[in-house]
Amino acid sequence: MNNDSRRHPSIPLSLRAAALALAFGAAHAQDAHPASQDEAKKPSEAALPEIKATATRERDSGTATTGAKFDTPVRDIPQSVTVVDRKMIDSQAAASLKDSLRNVPGITLGAGEGGVIGDNINLRGFSARTDVYLDGLRDRGQYSRDVFSLDAVEVLKGPSSMLFGRGSTGGVINQVSKKPELRDHTEVGATVGTDDYVRTTADVNRKVSETSAARVAVFGQDIRSTRDVERLRDFGVAPSLRFGINTPTEVTVSALLQRNRDLPDYGFPMVTSNGEGTVRKPVNAAPNVFYGYSDDHFNQSVNVVTATVQHKLSPMATLRNRTLLSANVTEASPSPLGAVVRTGGGVPTLNDPLTLLSAPRQDRDRVLHDKSFSNQTDLVVKLQGGGMQHTLTTGIEIGRDENREERYVWNTSAAAASVNLGNPTLDVRSGERALSRTVTTTADTLAAYVNDQIDLSKQWKLVAGVRGERFKARSDLTTYTLPSGFPVDTTAPSQPKSETVFSPRAGVLFQPNEAQSWYLSYGTSFNPSAETVTQSAATAQLDAEKNRSVEAGVKWDALDGELTLTGAVFRTDKINARSRDGAGSVQVTAGRIRVDGFELTAAGRITPTWQVFGGYTYLDGRILQSPEIGTGVDANIAAQGKRTPNTPRHTATLWTTARISPQWEVGGGVLVSASRWLNNFESAAVDGYTRFDATLAYLQKDVELRLNLQNLSDKHYFEVGNGGRATPIRGRTALASVVYRF
Repeated sequence: MNNDSRRHPSIPLSLRAAALALAFGAAHAQDAHPASQDEAKKPSEAALPEIKATATRERDSGTATTGAKFDTPVRDIPQSVTVVDRKMIDSQAAASLKDSLRNVPGITLGAGEGGVIGDNINLRGFSARTDVYLDGLRDRGQYSRDVFSLDAVEVLKGPSSMLFGRGSTGGVINQVSKKPELRDHTEVGATVGTDDYVRTTADVNRKVSETSAARVAVFGQDIRSTRDVERLRDFGVAPSLRFGINTPTEVTVSALLQRNRDLPDYGFPMVTSNGEGTVRKPVNAAPNVFYGYSDDHFNQSVNVVTATVQHKLSPMATLRNRTLLSANVTEASPSPLGAVVRTGGGVPTLNDPLTLLSAPRQDRDRVLHDKSFSNQTDLVVKLQGGGMQHTLTTGIEIGRDENREERYVWNTSAAAASVNLGNPTLDVRSGERALSRTVTTTADTLAAYVNDQIDLSKQWKLVAGVRGERFKARSDLTTYTLPSGFPVDTTAPSQPKSETVFSPRAGVLFQPNEAQSWYLSYGTSFNPSAETVTQSAATAQLDAEKNRSVEAGVKWDALDGELTLTGAVFRTDKINARSRDGAGSVQVTAGRIRVDGFELTAAGRITPTWQVFGGYTYLDGRILQSPEIGTGVDANIAAQGKRTPNTPRHTATLWTTARISPQWEVGGGVLVSASRWLNNFESAAVDGYTRFDATLAYLQKDVELRLNLQNLSDKHYFEVGNGGRATPIRGRTALASVVYRF
C-alpha cells in the first residue's frame, strides 16, 4: 500500500545499523591496543558467564545505583532489588525493555489507556509508567524502549519518592547504559527468526587515550510475528564519550537516538463470558487475527542526551552533577475496537459465532511533542564519629517537563468504521482528518533531599532520609471549530496546581555476617494529578495521592556466596486514591488501596556450570475504600471491596542454563501468571498462563551461536489488557543468533 510504503523505507534498517557500527570499528582498528590477558577472556575460556541479581556482596559486584543514588552494595539497601544483567538479556534473546522485565516477578504489563502509549508497566500492583529511569535520571518519554544500549536493568521495589521524587509507588526501573571502557572491543550480532524476524546489533568501544574512551551501540530491526499485520521497523544509535577515567574528575556524555516505525496491535475486544454473568473476556478469535486499520501506526522519534560530571573531592567525598535533555515526537494513530454488538440484538458472549459480532474501530489519532530537562546534583560524604560511620548523601534537583498533544478527529461514517469480528477486512481509514484541540502542559520540579546510612557497628546499620519537592503544573488549551460531520471537542480547561510534599524513608539492617542481611524499612511516595505531565479539568485541583509501605526481608548468600537467596514481605497503602464519586461525575481523593504480598528469589550458581535466576511473588491487592460506582456496561457495580486491576495473585519466573561441555550451553525457563482483573469492578479479566522458553548455544572465543525458542508450547494467552480490550502474545517463535567479537 502507498501509505505503508511511505512510512517504511525500503532500505533495511538492520543493514544501516550494522554498517554504521562497522564503519566506526574499522576507523579505529589499526590503532587498537591489545587487551590484557584478563580482558581478553571469552566465554569458552572461562566459567559460565554470571547472571547477577540481588547479589549481596560487594566483592561479587553486587551493587546497584537505585536505592542510594551512588553505587551501593545491594545488601545495604533496605528494599527488594533485582538486577537483570546483560548476560541474562542475551541468553534469552530479549530485544525490548518489556522482554527483559518478564524475568522480574511482580511486574505485569498493561495496555494503553486514553493517551497512554509506549511502555506501560505495573510493579507490585501500581502503575510504573512514569517511573522508568536512564542512568538514575527520569526517562519520562512515552516510547517503546530497546535494550541494545544497556548493560543491565535494575528494579527497586516499593515506594521511593525520597530518592526519586513523584511517582515510584510500586518502585522504579533503572536502565543502566553501556559506558566507554579503557580497552578496545567490538561485537556484532545478527538474529533471524520465524515469521520474518530480522535484527542486527553492534557495540564498538575504542580507547582514545590513557584516560578516555568512546563507545557506540547501534541496532536495527524489521520484525513481524505470528500476529497478522503487526510490524516493528526500528533503528537506533547510542554514542558516548568518557573522559578522565580513573582520575579525580570524570566526564561522560552520551546520547540515545531511536526511530520507531511500528504498526501497532490493539488486540481483541471484550464480551461477556456467558449470557448471564457480567465478567468480560477477549473474544474467541484466532490468535493471528488483526482488527485494526492497515494504516495504523506508531511513528516515534526519540532524542535523549545526558551528561555527567563527577569529581572526587577527597577519598571520603564525591560530588556529581547529571543533566538529561530529551525531545521526543510521537505520531500515534491506532484503532482499538469499541463496544461489541450482536446482530439481531442481545448481549454478545463468548459462545456467539464471531460472524454475528461486530464493533466500531475507534479513533486514537494524535501527535505528541514531549520535552524534558532535568539537572541533579548529588554529594556523598563518609564521616567518622562516636565509634560510628556515616554515609551522608544529599542533593538538589531542578526540572521542567513539557507535553504538547495535538488531537485529531475523523469524520468516518459509523458503517465504514465497523468491522465484523468473524470476517475482518484490512481497510485504510476513510473520511477526512482535522485538528480538534491542542493541549500544552508544563510541569516544574524543585527538590532537595538528604539521606544518612549510619553504621552503628559491624552488624547494625540505620538508614534514614527525607525529600522535599515542589511540583507545579499548568496547561494551555486551544480547541478548534470544525466543519459539519466532525465530532465536537468538549474538553474543558484545567487550572494550575502547585504543591509541596515531603517524602521520608527509614530502615534498619542487621548483618550478622558477610552472607546475611536482614532489614525492616518504611517508605513513602506521592502521585500528583499531573504526574504524567497531562491534566484534566476533573483532576487538576486534586491533592497528590499519598502512599506508604512497610517491608521486612532478608538477602542471604548461600553455597559460599555463589547463590543469592532473598525473601521479603510487604504492605503498600495508597491512602487517598483518586476515584469518581457515587454519582460517577466528580473526581475525589476518597479511595484507599492496599497491596499485601511477599516474594522469594534465587540467583547465581548451584554448581560451577549450572546457574539459575528465578522468583515468586504473591500479591493481594484490594480497593478498601471507594465511592466509585460503575457506569455503562459496569452500571451499579461498586468498586469498594474489589481487587486491584493488573495485579495477579501469583507470578513466578525461572531461567536456568548449564554448560554441558566447554563449548555447549543449554537452558530454558518458565513464566507463570495467575488470572487478573483489568478494571476496578471485577467485570473484565484475562486468564492465567504458563509459558515455556528454551535456548541452546555454541560458545567459542570469538563467536557465539545461539538458538532461542520462545513460547515453546505455542500458548495462546493475553499479556496486555484493560477493561475494553486485550492483546494476544506472540505465538511460538524460533530465533537463530550469531555474535562475533573482535
